[in-house]
This record gives sequence, C-alpha cells and structure tokens, in this order.
Amino acid sequence: MTETPLPTDRAATTAADTPSDIAATPRIIWINGALVPEDEARISPFDHGWLVGDAVFETLIIVRGMPFCARRHLERLAYSGAHLGVTVPNADVLREAMIAVAAANGLREGRLRITVSSGTGPLGSNRGDSPPTATVAATPQPPWPAATAVATVEWTINERSPLAGLKTVSYGANVRALAAAKAAGASEAIFANTQGHLCEGTGSNVFLVHQGRLITPSLASGCLAGVTRQLVIELTGAVEEDGPLSALAAADEAFLTSTTRDVHPIHSVDGHPLPAAPGPATKAAAQAFADLKAKEIDP
Repeated sequence: MTETPLPTDRAATTAADTPSDIAATPRIIWINGALVPEDEARISPFDHGWLVGDAVFETLIIVRGMPFCARRHLERLAYSGAHLGVTVPNADVLREAMIAVAAANGLREGRLRITVSSGTGPLGSNRGDSPPTATVAATPQPPWPAATAVATVEWTINERSPLAGLKTVSYGANVRALAAAKAAGASEAIFANTQGHLCEGTGSNVFLVHQGRLITPSLASGCLAGVTRQLVIELTGAVEEDGPLSALAAADEAFLTSTTRDVHPIHSVDGHPLPAAPGPATKAAAQAFADLKAKEIDP
C-alpha cells in the first residue's frame, strides 16, 4: 500500500471534545453541487429515495480532516449505483464534496454520509426521468465502548435478493432488528441468511475464531462487502467460510467490523459470554487496523 501524506497542522476534534462553538453552528450540507446550511437543504417529497428507498449510500469516517478509505467506498458506491440503476456523481466530485463538508463543519474527526437517489418520480415503483439527488452530510461520531454485546434475531437476510451485496437505503428490516437487539441489551443485531448460515449485522460484518482460525462469512452468504471487512482480511489473512449462526456463540472470540466501529470485540452473544473479549486474534486485528489508519488515509 502506498503511503499518503497526512495533514497534521490542527488538533483533532472528536465527538467527546467537540467545541461548543462548533456544536452550536448550523450544520452544512452538500446537495447537488452546493454547500448550504441544513435548514436550507431541500429534497422533494416526490424523491424516490424518500418514497420507495430507491437510493444508495456510503458511510465514511473523517480522519485528520480527510475521508478515510475514500477510493474503496466510492468504488462500492458506484457498484451499488450501477446495479440498482442509480446514476452516481463522479468520484472526484464526491471526494471534494466530502472534504468540503468536513471542513465547513469544523470536523477533523467524525462521520460522513453520501446518499444518492434516482431523483423525483411517480408515487410508486416506476422511476421518473429526473436527474439524481446527491447529498453529503457530516456529524461527530460518538465513541463505542471497549467491547460490546450482540443479539441474534429471528429474521433473515435473503442472499438471493436483488439488493444482495448492494448498499441501499432500504434499511427498514435493519431498523426493526436493531431495535430488538437494543431491547435485549445489545448494540448490534446479527442475522442468519435463508440457509441458516451466519451472515452479518445491521451495519457491520462479523469475524470469529474457531480452533485457531479467523473466519468471516463469505459474500455468497448475502453479507455486504464491507470496506473494513476487506481491509481486515488483507491485514490478517482471515478466511471466508460459511457456517451456522450458532457458531458465533460457540466461538473462542469474535468481533464486528464497520466504518465507525473499526475492529470491535464482542463480549457476549445472546447473553452468553465469550471466553475472551478481546482475544489474541482480535487484539492483533485491531492493532493492525489502527496502525494502517495512522499511516494511510486512502489504503
């Protein structure tokens, strides 16, 4: 991986120490090429992203004032858009928009969200012929606890869905599952697929250690091709392998990966404590990922 020079001229701003003047400043949004205050951003009630979930998105983190791993996220956004039939703006345009939004909101560390819909359309599934609607927004990102509980849920991921592998805004099932997990005292819900295989969380991928092997579900399971997931595979040599949902609670150790969680140890599954959180493989993955973030901004 090629090292990229990193900006170091200003102190980082985090969710825990966001200055009050920044917190009180109206948020600035990028919409269709323009930076505007949040209360001036306008999206039509006929926009198909709002009406039928006909939109794709990416979440990135801001690291030292820059979008982390932008190339991979923008490539996945383009992939999702191409397969859903939503026209995504040029990657260079979106990269500059993210940098501008982070700067306009005074965020050296935080969270970015790119959303692109097919634009306005009829009050149904048929699309109209308008241009797409594209937005970029940013907020601080609260820190996660050192380790977390997860809960498995009764609902499944359809690995043969036309949306399988795409990052779309059709997240109703995820919202419902996450609410159930939180009611059970967990921070993430874990799905099986229709075959009963361990698949993914509502906003994360899952890794587990079994008999000394670091394993994550394959993309054939229906899980999203997470950017952090792929980086961890590259850094650790983790194996893609499908197995039953019950394997998670039986693991020697396990962790979640996501844009905002990085490598996040799991301490219990459905109230069942795991032997170690973090265990040695989790610690090694977390350190390798932290070292990468410290060295490169766009690996």
